[in-house]
Amino acid sequence: MHKIKFRLGGDDLRPRPTKLEIPGWAGEPEPRADGSHEQAWHCIPFTEAAKYGVEVFYPYENELRVTTQAGKLILDGDFGLSPAPDRNWPPFRNFGDAYYTYQILLDLKPEEGFAIKVETHPSFYTDKTGTAPIAVPALIRRWWPMLYFMVFKSPAEGQTHIFRLGQPIAQFLPIPAESEFELEPMDADEAAERELQSRRIHASRGTLGADSQWLSSTNTVFDGTYRRIHGAARKLPESR
Repeated sequence: MHKIKFRLGGDDLRPRPTKLEIPGWAGEPEPRADGSHEQAWHCIPFTEAAKYGVEVFYPYENELRVTTQAGKLILDGDFGLSPAPDRNWPPFRNFGDAYYTYQILLDLKPEEGFAIKVETHPSFYTDKTGTAPIAVPALIRRWWPMLYFMVFKSPAEGQTHIFRLGQPIAQFLPIPAESEFELEPMDADEAAERELQSRRIHASRGTLGADSQWLSSTNTVFDGTYRRIHGAARKLPESR
């Protein structure tokens, strides 16, 4: 079990391992059954990606609305007086109109050999209103003692991004500190093995997913093939 140590330099951001909110941003609690509408949590690759990290929440009671009008960024929110004399206040600031910053004051210390990657929260990808904030990616090394601010992408002209109390605003992923890999074409034997694996999965889909097949409200066929292979693979010694 890997650990990420944290310390808060300001408001209570409530960092925690990212969880799927159902009902909520991850969808409604509809069963995998005929007539159900597709939900984000129905997709195992998405749910694994969504839960792979730490999330933080907007900590202020006052709502912030961020808009772009005539090419100019507008930050509309009443934050009152600064809670401390050494704080930049308000905590959100224009950053060249195309971006804006948030003074987050969060220290995340991963284990040796790891770094922290800032990401847009997965709720952005399920948002149908166009109001979800868009965090700009960044890589924070273990030796950096405090993330003083993070950057968000400004909304498009006429759109509004909204920050509300208790809603997730960003995700932080622990990843290897160095991107030490190279792309290499598979040799003939390896490519043949992967192709055979693919064909075997396809051929056995009728068996693996036979009792889990369902038809969504948009006439899309789903089954549990991926979920069952995923569950079996997690039990293998080399997957632990």
